[in-house]
Amino acid sequence: MRYRFTGAVVVLAIAVGVSLSVMPTAGQAPNPARIDGHPNLNGVWQALNTAYWNLEDHSASGTQFWQLGALFAVPAGQSVIEGGSIPYLPQALQKRDELMADWPATDPEAKCYMGGIPRSNYMPYPFQIVQGNKDILFVYEFASSNRIVHMSDHEEPPVDSWMGWSNGRWEGDTLVVEVIGHNDQTWLDRSGNHHSAQLKVTERWSLAPGGNHLNYEATLEDPQTYSRPWTIRMPMYRRVEPNAQILEYKCVEFSEELLYGDLKKGGRAPVWMPPEREQP
Repeated sequence: MRYRFTGAVVVLAIAVGVSLSVMPTAGQAPNPARIDGHPNLNGVWQALNTAYWNLEDHSASGTQFWQLGALFAVPAGQSVIEGGSIPYLPQALQKRDELMADWPATDPEAKCYMGGIPRSNYMPYPFQIVQGNKDILFVYEFASSNRIVHMSDHEEPPVDSWMGWSNGRWEGDTLVVEVIGHNDQTWLDRSGNHHSAQLKVTERWSLAPGGNHLNYEATLEDPQTYSRPWTIRMPMYRRVEPNAQILEYKCVEFSEELLYGDLKKGGRAPVWMPPEREQP
C-alpha cells in the first residue's frame, strides 16, 4: 500500500517527531504489526454510516432545496449513541432546534470551518493516522485540517480551538485520547447537535482482529449542555485500494458566497433555480 504525503503533512510529521519510515511506500514491505510494542494504527480510514447527518436515529427526509429533488436528501440511519439519544439539558435541546431552523447556513461545515472532534472522524471523507515512535498525527481531508495527539508532555491548551487539544496514552492495546480546549462553534453532525466550550471528549481507538477496521468510541462530557456523559461507538474501515491517500479538499472557495456574499456590490448571488420547462 502506498501513501502520498503533501508537503504540509511531511512538515507536521517532522514537527511532532513522527518517523515517516514506518509508512509504506512502493516496493517496501508492509507495515510492522506493532510499533514500540503498541498496535500499528497507520493507514487511511473512513467511517461508513450516516452519523455525519445525525448521530441519533433518523428517517430519510428531503431538504428545503426542493429544486435538487433527491440529490442531497438525508438517508435513513441508526443511532450510534449508547442508549439511542443525546441527554440534552432543556435549554440546550431548544438551542438545537433553533440552530436547525436556519440550516444549512448555520452549519460550520457549510462555511468550511474545521469539523472539530469527534465530528471530523465520521464526516464522509477519509482521514489518515500517522503513528511513529513519539506523538501521533491525524490528518483529515475536509478543510485540510489536522491534529497532534501528544503522547507525552501533556499540557493544558493555550487557547480554545476548532480541533481542540489532544493528549494521548496507551491502555493495553487501546489508544486513549482526551480532547479538551474546544471552542463552542463546532457541531456534532448536520442536525444541529452541539456542545459548549466545556466539552471534554475521551476517545478510545482499538485495532480489530484482521487489522482492517478500528473500533472507535468517544465519550462526551459537558455539564453546560448535557445532563450526563454519553458515548458514541462505530467502526472505522481501512481504505485498502492500492493508491489510498488523502487528497486536498480546500473548500474555502466554495463557501465564499455564503460567508461574504452580502458584502459584495449588489448583494448575494441569487439562489440556484432550475431552468423553466416548456409548457406542453
